[in-house]
Amino acid sequence: MNQENPHLTTYLLEGKEPFPVVIVCPGGGYAHHADHEGEPVAKWLNSIGVSAIVLHYRIAPHQHPAPLDDAQTTIRMARVNAKKWNIDPNRVGILGFSAGGHLASSAGTLFEEGDEFAKEAINRYSSRPDVMILCYPVITMASPQYIHEGSKLHLLGEQPSLSLVQKMSTEKQVTENTPPAFLWHTADDEAVPVENSLMFARSLGKFNIPYALHIFESGKHGLGLAEDHPEANLWPNLCEAWLKNRKFVKVEE
Repeated sequence: MNQENPHLTTYLLEGKEPFPVVIVCPGGGYAHHADHEGEPVAKWLNSIGVSAIVLHYRIAPHQHPAPLDDAQTTIRMARVNAKKWNIDPNRVGILGFSAGGHLASSAGTLFEEGDEFAKEAINRYSSRPDVMILCYPVITMASPQYIHEGSKLHLLGEQPSLSLVQKMSTEKQVTENTPPAFLWHTADDEAVPVENSLMFARSLGKFNIPYALHIFESGKHGLGLAEDHPEANLWPNLCEAWLKNRKFVKVEE
């Protein structure tokens, strides 16, 4: 894995009509990328009729804004290449696990609209995802009892300014323009407290942003697709149903 340069692995479906696409951000505390939260997730998305792009975003020693820049660029690239990649530019989602969930929530709250007068063509496209899927996400950087210390250190450095800490606490950045979200977590997650998801959901609720939140009673951090977990293994089916309800994934007639 080359941590100096971001790169993409595409899992693009072929067919007559353009497919929705989801950008997958593996977790790893902004220090590495968890393999089980990359390719297996992309293949699951393919199985439900969604093209996927696994984003190997920049990690430590790179700090903010490098990972967010990578996510925003990837969202824009999906729209720029919509015809070439056979994807629908109006159905571009982002999914992230743990620190990758923080990155996905950052992309969904700190997005930039396209500038039609931008010199570079890619910047004429919006970096706003149409949906967010946040799996046991790191959310807050400001609440001491709930932060994930490693993610904060690797992303923001040893002594970040208060303004940067507030900016990158994504529960504080939700607005009426934030896209809908699907969240899941386990109640006894010892690495990233469930309050991260709860805080983000409350913020979404304040702005009437549609969301689904699933809390499973027990389970270790980093479950990925959770295929061997008796409760959390339901999340992919729940997420598929949510995507269909959002008209992101087409319902078979």
